[in-house]
Amino acid sequence: MRVIVQRVNASQVTVGGEIIGQIGRGLNLLVGIAQTDTEIEINWMVRKCLELRLFSDPQTNTGKWEKSIQEIQGELLVVSQFTLYGDCRKGRRPSFDRSAPPATAEKLYQQFVEQLRLSGLKVETGKFGAMMQVSIENDGPVTLILEKEANS
Repeated sequence: MRVIVQRVNASQVTVGGEIIGQIGRGLNLLVGIAQTDTEIEINWMVRKCLELRLFSDPQTNTGKWEKSIQEIQGELLVVSQFTLYGDCRKGRRPSFDRSAPPATAEKLYQQFVEQLRLSGLKVETGKFGAMMQVSIENDGPVTLILEKEANS
C-alpha cells in the first residue's frame, strides 16, 4: 500500500464539475492499493496516517512538528489513486501490474476510509474509479510517501 501524505491548508476533489469532497486544514491522502495488500496493511497505514506528527503546536511556537492530525482535530481528504503503482522503468507506457484489481482495491480503500472515520475526524473522499480533479493547497509544502508492503 502506498499513500502520498500532503499537509494542506485546504483541498477539494471535483467530479464532473461538482465538488464531492472538501476539507480545510489537515491532510490530503492519495491512496494506492497493491495486489498483495490485505487488512494488515490497511490497519498499519491508518495508524500511521493518524499518528504522524506533521503539525506545529501554536502554543509552544517552536516550529517543530509536535502534533498529529488527531491532536489538532484536522480534516482528511482521501482520494484513490491506482497510478501510484505505475512502473515506468521499461518502455514509454507505465505498467500497472502491481495495482490491485478494481474490485479488490475498492474494498480495501473503503476499509481504509471507514477506519479513518472511526477517529472521529472529518473524512471526505473522492469517487473510486472516477476521473477526478484534485485541488491541493499544500502547506509547507509537506509531502511524504508512506509505504507498507505485505509481509514487511
